[in-house]
Amino acid sequence: MQIVSMLLSLLCGVALFLFGMSLMGDGLKSVAGNKLETFLYKMTNTPLKGILLGTGVTSVIQSSSATTVMVIGFVNSGLMKLHQAIAITLGANIGTSITGWILCLSYIEGSAGIASLLSSSTISAVAAIAGILCRMLSKRSVYRNLGNILMGFAVLMVGMQMMSAAVSPLKQSEAFTRTVTMFSNPFLGILLGIVMTAILQSASASIGIIQALSVTGAMTVATAFPVILGIGVGAACPVMLSAIGANKNGKRTAFAYLLENVLGMVLWAVGFYALNAVIRFPFMNSTASPVLIALINSAVRIVNAVLLFPFIKALEKLLMLIVKDSAEDLEDIADSADFDLLEERLLSLPALALGQAERVVDGMSRKVRKNVGRALNLIQEYSESRFEKVQRKEDLIDKYETKTGEYLIQLGKQQMDSRQTRKTTLLLRVVGDLERIGDYASNIARVTNEIHDENISFSDDARKDLNVAIEAERDLVNSTVKAFQEHDMPTAMRIKPCSAALSYLCEILKARHIGRLSRGECSLPQGTAYTELLNSFERIASHCVAVSGMVRREYQANPDIHVHALKARELSEQQYQQIYDEFLAKYDVLNSEARPLSMEDEAVE
Repeated sequence: MQIVSMLLSLLCGVALFLFGMSLMGDGLKSVAGNKLETFLYKMTNTPLKGILLGTGVTSVIQSSSATTVMVIGFVNSGLMKLHQAIAITLGANIGTSITGWILCLSYIEGSAGIASLLSSSTISAVAAIAGILCRMLSKRSVYRNLGNILMGFAVLMVGMQMMSAAVSPLKQSEAFTRTVTMFSNPFLGILLGIVMTAILQSASASIGIIQALSVTGAMTVATAFPVILGIGVGAACPVMLSAIGANKNGKRTAFAYLLENVLGMVLWAVGFYALNAVIRFPFMNSTASPVLIALINSAVRIVNAVLLFPFIKALEKLLMLIVKDSAEDLEDIADSADFDLLEERLLSLPALALGQAERVVDGMSRKVRKNVGRALNLIQEYSESRFEKVQRKEDLIDKYETKTGEYLIQLGKQQMDSRQTRKTTLLLRVVGDLERIGDYASNIARVTNEIHDENISFSDDARKDLNVAIEAERDLVNSTVKAFQEHDMPTAMRIKPCSAALSYLCEILKARHIGRLSRGECSLPQGTAYTELLNSFERIASHCVAVSGMVRREYQANPDIHVHALKARELSEQQYQQIYDEFLAKYDVLNSEARPLSMEDEAVE
């Protein structure tokens, strides 16, 4: 019965420890806001900076797993390179050892003077009182988060005290002493560290348990050392789980964390124990204290980082071999090659930088056109792999907007003439419109996914009408991208009337579908999906008009073109109506005349 009570007290202490650590870490992240993330992906241009930042951030949030999971997110989204992530995870391994030193405070005891003020019970009480006052009396979020930090620290310290108190009776147990001595076997000790940490999902919690057990006096350095080596490997378990669903680089980052700890464990196990077999270190049989365990933990992780630091590039190559790129991944890498054109050193030469940016926007327009085509094809023939590809390419398009937009904003701060300034502004607008077209292509794919999952099928008439709209949409997007890439003024002038005709066509198709609904030929889910698809078609058409407007505005800004030539390029009312009618006739579903439409009927957003 006493063993059950002791085990429950130990587990309760572990639970309080984990909760306190989580509360403290969440409070620290909330106080810092997005600054930690900003540091992680903006301040890692050298491996040394990456290690220092990884150490610092992990010291703050008290979790190497949390830091690595955050980094996986950055790598997964393309904000960070793999070699940067490797450096940060090396630093994260160092940073997580800080927790062991914090836990040493819980073992400071004294009965009088300064020692009593530094005792764990006093520190916990002060932190708890200050924390609850911040939580209850303050209305500002920053102070409430500070209260969470203090409360988390207090709970963490209480948890450590409970763990220590729970195992304290084991000091007198000969059976416990024999059991602990068994783990002085390096293999068993490493295995215990791996399993314990994988279960607890926290290296800090495992170190805390070892420190608590060390108070019994039964744990020697020979027992604690292999367990500490295993803890680093076990800490990779939550990181590996977080990589499920990540892209290849995200998975490589997770493997990097595991590989660093496995290599570190092997280096220490082979090197240290081989040396010990020759020299016979006298301290191996000395009693391990909480401070000594914290010291060993920090030393192991720092030495690992120092040894692996020169081999970051080699680790990157090894990870590329472990997690190989598929044909689709290689395609994504080729797609991202445009970003290399956005060279920051060219910003001081606006003419060259503007040319590079325009090439990247051209690449973005091609990606958008292809993705719209993929989304439209999904309506006619759905497949899960094609749907996933549309979503993956949409992420790439978003990346184009972020990187190109930031580059153009930086370029706008340089000294440029009026024409360059105007061109920069126009490109920024086009980037935004292209990204919105990409969003609506993604929405079309999402609707087709819902149609497939819910087994929605359209009637023959509805599908026939929709196929006409699909071809009209494809025609409009292709013409828009052609006009933009080739600076084709005649084609650009056709986009607005064609867009107006397509929007009118979509309204007709909606009305026809409502008729089918009223006659009971289609159900409400069919009608909702059908209407949402057509709405996306219309929104894409409106952004096509905005993109084509860039060609026209650039033409107007050209000082080499005479004003009479500009007027000759303007569409008359008759020309506008003719293009409008031709487009409707090409994609006719009614065999009836469309209503006349003037140029003022369609507003451009």
